[in-house]
Amino acid sequence: MTGPVSDLDAMLTGMQPVLSDAPFRFVAQNRADGAIASFDHTFAVIREDEGTTFIVLSADADGHDGPDFAKITLQVHSALEGVGLTAAVAAALAQSNIACNVVAGFHHDHIFVPWEYRTQAIAILKQLSQDARR
Repeated sequence: MTGPVSDLDAMLTGMQPVLSDAPFRFVAQNRADGAIASFDHTFAVIREDEGTTFIVLSADADGHDGPDFAKITLQVHSALEGVGLTAAVAAALAQSNIACNVVAGFHHDHIFVPWEYRTQAIAILKQLSQDARR
């Protein structure tokens, strides 16, 4: 395994975006007592002053309405200090009017797009990666 990549061209060429098969949902919980919900398949938990957000498989979000999102994982091990990957991805998707929400992990960036745009979004990101190779 190689170390983190911080050069923008290297991050873009190495993205190798992978689309998750299952939809995800963002679930907000505003609990005054500080207790948090439990979901079987939680991808991420984000604690904010206003409450806690869970990103969970939609199948586990019974009783929590909201839109479904596709998760696209960029396989490149992008450095946390790397500059421009999020901006390039967001700009490419924005040109097609596709909203994206980015969650950065230590090893990879995960892009959440509206479920109905998943096929188009993965094609755009693969093209962005190919274009960076030129």
